[in-house]
Amino acid sequence: MNSPHSNGRSRSVLRRTGAAVALAALAATTVTAGVASADPADPADLAGRSDRGRLVSVQLTGTLDTEQAVAAALTAAKYDAGAVRYGVDSYRVEYRTVDPDGRPITASGLLVLPRGGEHELRTVSFTHGTASYRGDAPSTTAKPGFVTSPALSYASAGFAAVAPDYLGLGTGPGTHPWMDVPSETTASLDMLRAARSFVPRTGRTLGHDVLVTGFSQGASAALGLARALQSGDDRWFRLRALAPVSGGYAFRDAELPALLDGSLEPKSSALYAAYLLVAWNRLHHLYDAPGEVFRAPYDTTIEALFDGSHTGPELFAGTPGTIGELLTPRGLAMLRHPTGRFAQALRVADGTCDWTPHVPVRLYAAEADEQAADANTDHCEAALRSHGADPEVIDLGTPDFAGSRHLGSNVAATADIVRWFSGLE
Repeated sequence: MNSPHSNGRSRSVLRRTGAAVALAALAATTVTAGVASADPADPADLAGRSDRGRLVSVQLTGTLDTEQAVAAALTAAKYDAGAVRYGVDSYRVEYRTVDPDGRPITASGLLVLPRGGEHELRTVSFTHGTASYRGDAPSTTAKPGFVTSPALSYASAGFAAVAPDYLGLGTGPGTHPWMDVPSETTASLDMLRAARSFVPRTGRTLGHDVLVTGFSQGASAALGLARALQSGDDRWFRLRALAPVSGGYAFRDAELPALLDGSLEPKSSALYAAYLLVAWNRLHHLYDAPGEVFRAPYDTTIEALFDGSHTGPELFAGTPGTIGELLTPRGLAMLRHPTGRFAQALRVADGTCDWTPHVPVRLYAAEADEQAADANTDHCEAALRSHGADPEVIDLGTPDFAGSRHLGSNVAATADIVRWFSGLE
């Protein structure tokens, strides 16, 4: 495995803190008076409209009314609580967006607002890591903690925190198009628009500045959103800073080779390979029948496991421990030597760093990450530099969350990013 230090660069090292207690769940509540939800979407109306970002409904899902309550929740989730300044209100936002083919669809996401601070709020967009069960998305997760704590961190520091669920997760219909950066980008941008429409109902407004971050799958999504904002895809919002964490920015040249040569954790590698082939077959038609790429008995079960209704434990129980047990020779060859539609789709996914951000950029990564190959960050840094950008690479060392450096990098980076964003004017 390539180390983040393999090219001899000097990198800042972030020190993190955390505690080892369980997160107390936020109690779900109904929408309160004065925070009315929009009318539910009419499918017939959806089919004839292009009103991306329009609110469908908003529900207040939880309140931590004091700084102390937020700090206790973050500490219990093993997140740093040092930047907490306010209590927070959390909302599930449903809104209109488009699917990968540009057709109208709905999506959902989590909006967390501080219970204090400025009238005009700066916005942090946080895009989450891989999930296959729709109930594990930020706005619908049954046990708030790891997934929701970044949004709680940013909101309690005084930002409006926006965390899209992506398509097919949360309350959105259909299946999730995993690692499809174009639809992650449109879902994220339209979530910002929906949030801007709703926030005045709480007596606040959203300013122009958006500080963009995301973890793992969400790191690529963050880069896609940042590029869209800088390109002027929305007339109100403007990109202020960018901080992706532990991304898979180079699937063809970094992630897939590491999955196949055993450099990464075997079970995770099998899961990611399965998710990629199933999700992208739905998008790009990579195979005619599952048996072409998946070995028995998984050829008859694997696609259903990624329908959004199966929990993480069900997914783990239904998949093998290694890629070799999962894939046929053709499936392995497809990953080793991508061609045709698969190669074209990889070029899109791997192009997230091929542009020139005109704002401060930090790329966060852990050493010897067991899920996102270290070379991913090296490739992204090199690509950004080739376009004239000057990203700062932050080496997180060897953070741990539940035995995972990959998950630990999200916790450690959040502590640093919230302070960095807070210090930017």
